[in-house]
Amino acid sequence: MTIQELMERANMKESGLALAWLKDAFHLLQSNSTEDLKTVKYNIIDGERDYLIPQDMIALNNISVKDTSDDKYKRIRRLTVQPITSEDTDPE
Repeated sequence: MTIQELMERANMKESGLALAWLKDAFHLLQSNSTEDLKTVKYNIIDGERDYLIPQDMIALNNISVKDTSDDKYKRIRRLTVQPITSEDTDPE
């Protein structure tokens, strides 16, 4: 279907507005779809704080930790507020 046919069906006269709506629709479709979803698992090491993430990662959907007491994965919630941080000014 061409843009002209879409404009005729929608009874529109302005091609610029029709193009803007189509571009918005395509961006909305692209942002709502998940492509190339991967799962990466790491073992938690006592005292280790930082873990490597894949270099091709674009977005992080969720983090889960396996609870050994009931053998199920528990999702870690995202913070709703910015954590309180302070600068360490102690020279020692």
